[in-house]
Amino acid sequence: MSDETPARLGEAGLTSFAPYLMNRIMGRYNASLREEMAGLGLTTPKMRSLAVLSVVEGPLIRELAVYTVVDPSTLSRALDQLDADGLVRREADANDSRAVRVFITDAGRASFEALWPHMAAAQARMFRGIPEDERRAFVATLQKMLTNIRKHEI
Repeated sequence: MSDETPARLGEAGLTSFAPYLMNRIMGRYNASLREEMAGLGLTTPKMRSLAVLSVVEGPLIRELAVYTVVDPSTLSRALDQLDADGLVRREADANDSRAVRVFITDAGRASFEALWPHMAAAQARMFRGIPEDERRAFVATLQKMLTNIRKHEI
């Protein structure tokens, strides 16, 4: 551990502070999808839920909250709406009747598939002009950072 005092934010600047940059990037990414999401009746928590459910089969609600990075009460409301719209279904866990698993329906998958090209295009815009090797290195660094800070195994 270094004895050096870290530079103050005013000295380093916002554009050198990684959490600030990550928040700005995700804010712009989400904003770039708002119109397409609204056209499908989706919000960011709903979109994140469908995205995760399109690749993770039947997670517990608490696992889905971790994957989606959505507050549990917000996720609960989003799941209620997705369920009412026929985009997801909830089932009691086979091993623990108090636990609930969430599954994407065919309609939910179709809704997500309609949004996916916009999500992929937004990601491509973020990486425009960045060589593939730099992109792979950046994603690998993000994965290491997530491992460093995560509280959950997923």
